[in-house]
Amino acid sequence: MKELRVGIIGCGFIGKVHALSYVNIPYYYDIPVEIKLTGVCTSREETLAKAKKLGFEFGTTDFRDIIKRKDIGIIHCCTPNDTHKEIVLSAIKAGKHVYCEKPLAMNLREAKEIAEAAARSKIKHQMAFEYRFIPAIMRAKQLINEGFLGDIFQFRAVYLHSGYIDPNRSITWRTQKKRSGGGALFDLGSHIIDMMRFLVGDYKEVRAVCETMIKKRPVKQADKLTSLQVKTKMGTVNVDDIALMQVKMKNGAVGTLEASRLATGACNDMKFEIHGSKGAIAFNMMEPNWLNVYDTRDSSEPIGGMRGFKKLQTVQHYADSTFPGAKVEIGWMRYNIAAVAAFVKNIITNKPCSPDLFDGMKVQEVLEAAQISAREGEAVKIQ
Repeated sequence: MKELRVGIIGCGFIGKVHALSYVNIPYYYDIPVEIKLTGVCTSREETLAKAKKLGFEFGTTDFRDIIKRKDIGIIHCCTPNDTHKEIVLSAIKAGKHVYCEKPLAMNLREAKEIAEAAARSKIKHQMAFEYRFIPAIMRAKQLINEGFLGDIFQFRAVYLHSGYIDPNRSITWRTQKKRSGGGALFDLGSHIIDMMRFLVGDYKEVRAVCETMIKKRPVKQADKLTSLQVKTKMGTVNVDDIALMQVKMKNGAVGTLEASRLATGACNDMKFEIHGSKGAIAFNMMEPNWLNVYDTRDSSEPIGGMRGFKKLQTVQHYADSTFPGAKVEIGWMRYNIAAVAAFVKNIITNKPCSPDLFDGMKVQEVLEAAQISAREGEAVKIQ
């Protein structure tokens, strides 16, 4: 049985998700491989103990210790956006397979450099666009490829969070442009940009508005300071809280994209509608067990006939997995497990991964065009 040894760089929330995905693969998939969580890298010594509890053999605060290990063949990049380029390029140079969190880089120049390096290498590489691995989305892709929608006219997609509505939430790397590259646009927008590209096609033009609604937030201070000092020391937020985009696609479709971290009442609301000449598709990630479809080929008489949106029960219909069963309701972690499992299978079968780092670069094209459009107030063409 083949053995794959994994190194995860960055073990905050999303790093833990990646680690737990590997832990769960043997329960969900019969893949002839033994996976070892070998090394973990965190930014601080005090967080290593918690990270190692996930089952890693060793920990470090220097990512180079992970990459230089000859027994580690897979590198996961789960760090702040400003570190992606150095980590991913180092991993590629060392001949390691790479799984990278979104967005790929801080800007398009960096993303192109990474994608070109990956193309020249023999490694397998994948982006963490895990929502492609929801059964409802996979079914939507099948239907679109089969021509169910006919000619696609328009779409609307949103990704809404409410976690930043509290003005007393402290400044972090996600609210600083020099660390993140962008705010809601990069954090959430990258997912829906990829989703619509996956389902509808490549982008041609974007016009965007990016707004920072809460411009000052507390700066987290050392424990020795009083709570009053912590509350009164404020920092400037220089990334967007809300991003709105109007887009044109190369196939003629038009659409809107919205990303917000100030959507009061939202939890993890990623949803979309796609309308075509023969039908429509709608999905809401808060109801992930269903894909809603409308077919104009259904009869319209008598009294509306059989027309109307229908709920397809996609649930956990993974063709390559029998646990816990296709009829069991699905949850957020399951998409991540499926995405990482696909990565592993492509490594051991020597097949290309999808979505790969090139897909990450194509998303970065739209992110950068949106930022330029928001700054200059004009539509921006995408090559």
